[in-house]
Amino acid sequence: MKNRIKNYGLFLTLVAVLTIGILPVNTANAQALEEGSMLQSITEFTVKAGHNTQFREGVKAWKNCYLENEGDWTWSMWSRVQGEGNVYILSSYMGSWAEMDDTSDEAGQACQHLAQNLINTSVESATSNLFRTVPSLSNSQDMPNNVISVQAWRVNNGTLFMKMAEEVISAISNVEGEPRWYWRSAIGGDLKAPHYFSVTPYENFAAMDVSRDGVWTIVENELGNSERERLQADYRASVDQSWSYIYRRVDELSHQP
Repeated sequence: MKNRIKNYGLFLTLVAVLTIGILPVNTANAQALEEGSMLQSITEFTVKAGHNTQFREGVKAWKNCYLENEGDWTWSMWSRVQGEGNVYILSSYMGSWAEMDDTSDEAGQACQHLAQNLINTSVESATSNLFRTVPSLSNSQDMPNNVISVQAWRVNNGTLFMKMAEEVISAISNVEGEPRWYWRSAIGGDLKAPHYFSVTPYENFAAMDVSRDGVWTIVENELGNSERERLQADYRASVDQSWSYIYRRVDELSHQP
């Protein structure tokens, strides 16, 4: 599919009054561009209290209109499981910045009125951020991901943090054959946006019941106690904040043919 974030941008203009918007490209923690890396655009919608059903119905109406008008953008919508209120994540990808130059989207324009009338009125706030995939630290398989666990970090030393992450992921890969996660690095961001986050995919919630050795257990078994302690010290020294949430894919609000 082409111009995926192009169409996404048009969708966001319909809630622009509530949206912080696309953030600066430069960042102190930006990683060198890797082969196969893609841009990921993420918008977090906080829905007004009592408007969850209206929001979902509004997005469904917009999606139906968009597909009826033969729109070619693809996206995923996720519902956050924990935390305050009803929060949704809208995620889409593109292969290069050049895709953002083409702003034509007849299907999106045809459906603007639905977003303005049925979605805007239910959204309390919306925040957009851009990230880049990090293939060298990520699982290379297309794993089932109807449920995801997202771990996010804000760091004070990106070089130390990424060096630590590379060593930990190498130890995991030596044991399990692949990294457990998909990694993302921020492109700019506001003061609340993560510098990095990782995604652990699951086929369903039942898959989360499967017991696996913890990360630091594997690191100690592979590298020894002193190396585990060193890497844990690097983690504590480089991380200012960390948080995690679980999300459920909402298929009826997504379009991933």
